[in-house]
Amino acid sequence: MFLTYFDAVPRRVLALVSLVCVAMLAFGLYLQHVVGLEPCPMCIVQRYALLLVAIVAGMTAMAKSRGLLVTGSGVLVLVAGFGAFVAARQSFLQWYPPEIASCGRDFYGMIETFPLKRAIPLIFKGSGDCTKIDWTFLGGSIANWSFLCFVAIGLVGLLLIARLARQR
Repeated sequence: MFLTYFDAVPRRVLALVSLVCVAMLAFGLYLQHVVGLEPCPMCIVQRYALLLVAIVAGMTAMAKSRGLLVTGSGVLVLVAGFGAFVAARQSFLQWYPPEIASCGRDFYGMIETFPLKRAIPLIFKGSGDCTKIDWTFLGGSIANWSFLCFVAIGLVGLLLIARLARQR
């Protein structure tokens, strides 16, 4: 059964989550640098959240103790929840665009001064409009798909916590 995989190899599940996040970041870079889509400030925040999810999942996958696996999964749920919130907000702005376009430039300004921005400038560079839908897949925008991915990652984290706690 599907759930027994979470019991048998939780570290592989976390490694897979990390790998999926890296693939999503690579796809975002493809859309930016090959297709020519300019990411908006909310897209940049979602990239930060995705990078944090990848790091947390990867580091938690290396943990040997059950307690660290549960703690790391909890942090994973929190970061994925933050990413889902930003993606949901962007989706809302795309569905109901305001008369004056505003998508959090003040928050983006804080991110611009974050040292990681200087370290990895190609990943976190952007100035697009958060309300604009440049690309769709099966009727969903990038923000819609990002939301679904963050929710799925959060659910994986919650499932890991529940299954690991049950094994105690």
